[in-house]
Amino acid sequence: MAVLDYKNLAARLPSDMETFRNSDPFPYIVIDNFLENESAELLLKEFGQTPSDGGSWNQYTHFNERKSGLTRMDAMGEITRSVIDELSSPEFIGWLSELSGIEGLMPDPDLDGGGLHEIKAGGFLNIHTDFLSHTERPHWRRQLNLLLYLNKGWQREWNGDLELWGEGMEFQAASIEPLFNRCVIFHTTEKSFHGHPVPVECPEYASRKSLALYYFSDAGVPLKLKPTYYKAKPDESVTKHVLVALDRWLVRAYSFLKRYTPLNDSIVSKFTRKK
Repeated sequence: MAVLDYKNLAARLPSDMETFRNSDPFPYIVIDNFLENESAELLLKEFGQTPSDGGSWNQYTHFNERKSGLTRMDAMGEITRSVIDELSSPEFIGWLSELSGIEGLMPDPDLDGGGLHEIKAGGFLNIHTDFLSHTERPHWRRQLNLLLYLNKGWQREWNGDLELWGEGMEFQAASIEPLFNRCVIFHTTEKSFHGHPVPVECPEYASRKSLALYYFSDAGVPLKLKPTYYKAKPDESVTKHVLVALDRWLVRAYSFLKRYTPLNDSIVSKFTRKK
């Protein structure tokens, strides 16, 4: 089963390179019908067979986000693993490097913070920039995010659009619907503010599903830990600005614990599921 149409990716690469590198507020691109249709359909079908309330899923629940994530490859289905393997292959990494102009890219075998994500009604992810230094591999610097959406029949009134914000959170530059087989790739920096802060309002039978993969480069030296940095939107209340900032410091403390102690998302999720 073919996962990607490399001929098509190669044919559109010159225009995609220009789009990616010249996009505002930071380099990004949206590519529809990203996977071969059969692969996308099977990936979605398999996603539905691994319910996010299962014991293998991490529960990310705090003031700045409410979602579930599966990072364990051994708990994923065969199709999911094959898609991740292809998106981690030398051929695909070569295409990513040409697209972005970033050399020395590496996939993340740990899927740290990545993997399958599911957000049910009421879930959200506040605007933020991502952690730049790998939690467990201090030499690795994060370079690219790849987000593949798996939402058939998604309605815009359900919310869930990916928002891209300019430097300093002064303006919203883009709003991207999380449509089926739509891929968003962007350069991860201290200025790449993004998220979907409006709580999802989908029916009980639906959820916002995605596959998130992150790509790194080896800096050759240990990097300073830079955890996820959340910010409230300019028009939100003073109270929310304060609570977002407080939670940001808690996330920072947790990131340090993950790097320097045995604590990890799986352990914390087991505790929250018992509450």
